[in-house]
Amino acid sequence: MDIGIDLGTANTLLYVRGQGIVLNEPSVVAVKEGARTALAVGTEAKETIGRTPGSITAIRPLRDGVISDYEAAEEMIRHFVRKAVPGRRPRTRMVVCVPSGVTQVERRAIVHAAQRAGARAVHLVEEPMAAAIGAGLPVSEPRGSMVVDIGGGTTEVAVISLGGIVTSQSLRVGGDRLDEAITNFVRKEHGLLIGERTAEDVKVAIGSAWPVPGDDALESRTFTVRGREKVRGLPKTVELTVPEVRAALDEPVEAVIAAVRTTLEECPPELSGDVMEHGIVLTGGGALLPALDLRMASATGIPVFVADDPLDSVALGCGKCVEDFDALERVMSAA
Repeated sequence: MDIGIDLGTANTLLYVRGQGIVLNEPSVVAVKEGARTALAVGTEAKETIGRTPGSITAIRPLRDGVISDYEAAEEMIRHFVRKAVPGRRPRTRMVVCVPSGVTQVERRAIVHAAQRAGARAVHLVEEPMAAAIGAGLPVSEPRGSMVVDIGGGTTEVAVISLGGIVTSQSLRVGGDRLDEAITNFVRKEHGLLIGERTAEDVKVAIGSAWPVPGDDALESRTFTVRGREKVRGLPKTVELTVPEVRAALDEPVEAVIAAVRTTLEECPPELSGDVMEHGIVLTGGGALLPALDLRMASATGIPVFVADDPLDSVALGCGKCVEDFDALERVMSAA
């Protein structure tokens, strides 16, 4: 029984050998005070964020791509594996994705949580590698491929050749930081307090990284947010515009572009030529931010493409490792 897990800060995806992606749920666990087991996990738990009574807490077990709450993470993995593969799971082998910048301690925590959740053997694959495999890049060939995977908690930038990562950057900037930037902007500019779910809705509805050429209708769109006034504490609504939100997202977007530049500077000249020729591939939820590819292309002078299925790239790459375990064993590290 082989399972691939893309353990993300925002969402967790499970891939079962021969079945494909069988589960895609938010990485959230709702816990009642003093209780041993979780009240709700995944989609049900996400509904409770920012709306829980004092006795219940909604925990996100992963922060910046690594486990921050060990027990909740273990509970979450166990719950998802049970949901995806009901019944007995003899001799489960798990392939788990980890950010490329994780420390030994963080790796051990992930391995341990997977073992406690019922894995017999755990293999780790680095996220940019999985994203590149999932996006269909020729990772095993002697050709430089560059992937930028913008997840919920981390952004992974890597140049890959011959089945290995040649040079990489792991940034603790991702979708969560974009939401946070919107929350801070609305608080500073409009004196309004909004929750993380509202900030995410704003990002999805009118967020962009660069003016989209020839789309004037998009530029004039607005989005109404409801929140609480900072000073008087009363409910209030505010209209946000596209340029305002773009200005709010400027700093985290610049940080991602700076990481891409640094990776390119550290890249061996032969591989730089390959990247120049074949372009940069964007994966992860952050790749869906409109015009991010245009802004990155303009900043680096290299063509930028968004993967066909950016949200699922890492899980699909993980799945390919599960399906073709022997051929791709060298891109993984056994734990």
